[in-house]
Amino acid sequence: MNNNDAFDVCIDDAFDFLSHEYAELFKHSDATAFQHPIWLSSLYGKLAPAMAAKPLVVVVRRRATGELAAILPLVRLRRGPMRTVEFADLRVSDYLAPVCTVRTFADLLQDQSACAKLRQLVRPFDLLRMPKLLDARMPIESLLAAPRRVATNTNSYATVLTAPFEQWRTNALNPSYRKELAKKWRQVQKKGALTFSCCEDNTSILEAMETMKKYRGPRFQAQGDGDLLQRPEYFDFYSDVALRGLGSLVRLYVMKIDGNVIATVLGLSHRDSFLILMTAFDIAGYKSQSIGALTFEQVAKDCIERGDHILDFTIGDEPYKKLFGAQPSPMSSVTQAGSAAGSIAIFALNQAPWIKQAVKKMVDFRAQPIRTSTDTR
Repeated sequence: MNNNDAFDVCIDDAFDFLSHEYAELFKHSDATAFQHPIWLSSLYGKLAPAMAAKPLVVVVRRRATGELAAILPLVRLRRGPMRTVEFADLRVSDYLAPVCTVRTFADLLQDQSACAKLRQLVRPFDLLRMPKLLDARMPIESLLAAPRRVATNTNSYATVLTAPFEQWRTNALNPSYRKELAKKWRQVQKKGALTFSCCEDNTSILEAMETMKKYRGPRFQAQGDGDLLQRPEYFDFYSDVALRGLGSLVRLYVMKIDGNVIATVLGLSHRDSFLILMTAFDIAGYKSQSIGALTFEQVAKDCIERGDHILDFTIGDEPYKKLFGAQPSPMSSVTQAGSAAGSIAIFALNQAPWIKQAVKKMVDFRAQPIRTSTDTR
């Protein structure tokens, strides 16, 4: 067998992301937490139907054995008049990647017939959108014969964790900020019986999710951009992932005073990293105590105690991330036109600002979901 007939490619829109073969593929792949079996199962099963997104799951198998070699989790979605093909994201996934190893991806690129078949199967579309690409180890643009990726105007941020916690704190936070947070921590402790823990059962998860929704609503409404968690389909998705991922994929932290939740952090645990998805704080009650920053400190402490090496604040250039020693990683995107309408849209995006904004609104060209914004006050 030569490199031109090593793989078979097909579309399987009913693919079972909870199957054993996918679990094994993901386990040994170079994919991210946002391609985890639970995450994609819930995204395709709950969020996609609610958003009128149709599955487009590209399945790659080794021709000689039939073994699952790669998955490209995509969706077809109408954005205004535009027919788009994009990653299974729907504004909830921060990092997008094919599900395979870097080696398998390189081998797939050498199989010209498989690549040609894949490119045929994902059509038709007006626009193909691949935002939120973290690195170029698996050049999706080469697989799709798309234009070269371009840098986006946002970064992701992560801080390296080192044990013990106090050593990390000394290395990551500057002396004045450490002193300020220590003072704030003493202030909070005086307000009542303070606890910080990770949810361990369904009841505590549902309580934390409802509290998160309550705190986030007014804050994001005041900023004028709304909050995805206020929409039933998104609340259902995040709650489903939290419940099903308890003890494996998901951690949901809560800080309480006298038994009342004052802060929550929802995130994903993946390969010695903890990725922060969503936060909520009782800003009205604890505005002067920097409750968000204190919560992130406690999250870092728990992660270190669990043996994690990375605390990933994910996408967004909020200044507070650097206060915790987080360093930026550039993000990139791939866009391809599949019709004259798509070409016009891409051209317009590069023109005058008012045209660019109008086209962005029409096709919802957002590089990151609005839920990534957090507040550490």
